[in-house]
Amino acid sequence: MVGSEEYADWFEQLLAWEDLQEKLADYLVEVGLCEKGEAGAFDAVFFRRQLEDKLRAAAAADAGYPGNEGLVIDPETGIPSLKPHRSEGQRPSAKRLEQEVKARMPEHTLMGIVARTAYWVEWWRRFGPPSGNDPKLKDPFGRYVLTTFVKGTNMGPYEAAKHIPGVSGHELSYVANRHFSIALLNEAVADLVNAHARLDISQAWGDGTAVAADGTHMDTYLNNLLAETSVRYGKAGGIAYHHISDAYIALFTHFIPCGVWEAVYIIEGLLKNTSEVKPTTVHADTQGQSVPVFALAHLLGFDLMPRIRNWKGLTFYRPSKQSEFVHIDSLFGRRAGTSSTGI
Repeated sequence: MVGSEEYADWFEQLLAWEDLQEKLADYLVEVGLCEKGEAGAFDAVFFRRQLEDKLRAAAAADAGYPGNEGLVIDPETGIPSLKPHRSEGQRPSAKRLEQEVKARMPEHTLMGIVARTAYWVEWWRRFGPPSGNDPKLKDPFGRYVLTTFVKGTNMGPYEAAKHIPGVSGHELSYVANRHFSIALLNEAVADLVNAHARLDISQAWGDGTAVAADGTHMDTYLNNLLAETSVRYGKAGGIAYHHISDAYIALFTHFIPCGVWEAVYIIEGLLKNTSEVKPTTVHADTQGQSVPVFALAHLLGFDLMPRIRNWKGLTFYRPSKQSEFVHIDSLFGRRAGTSSTGI
């Protein structure tokens, strides 16, 4: 293909320096890198001092180590280890709550749930032909609800038509191909997330400030650009990478290859989230972190809180060369901010 051996210039995607200067002060305040009125003094020295102050918070961890029953640092080798957490079992009050929830919340069919949310939230109005004109369908509400159910359950239009009277496989396939797109699906998802965030019960679970990111292997056809054999799962497919809010709803999902390091996409999911729920803390596993991602997370104003495999082999940075700790000093390198394996 013509031009396939050439790369675009990523400099063209950056803001001009004049435009950046106009927006910088508001951006620094918005992401929490400085207080209002301090933007004029924000420079490399200011930025470094901020990071040093955050590292000094390790003093609190040092003071709390004697009372920490989960973390143990070997006094001879200095190697840390975590004790396994033992579950205390389900409390009687939790069992009573479960019984009460079941009594007040009878089971509903998945099709019924999809139809009810479509009626209440009207997310189905997001779909339509690419022209933007009104859909030339006899019952757009019914067709969009059925298509969402069929595609969401991965049943397939022609298999679904065998069990749903009054609709053909061709009709369902036509609506899915001509009236649905990734962009429209994300708009409908944002509608549902916003409606969910306004429910009283979702606020009992969380306030939306935290999100967990993780991937799920999905079987796919081999003849597409994303499919590849997963070493971990031993079969072909792709990874559905989800950002799940602490209010128990998915904010954003996108499809990524099996072999990629998931941390590459953890920030993209946050930036593409168009709902009113804006998390500031992200939890992930080992695949959700790397040194560049930690740096970008700080610059974008959110806290990355991953579980890191083999974290005992890492060397942590000191706030300064003079910083010393009583109990956890063996976790830190001898120099400040210059460890090749530090975080």
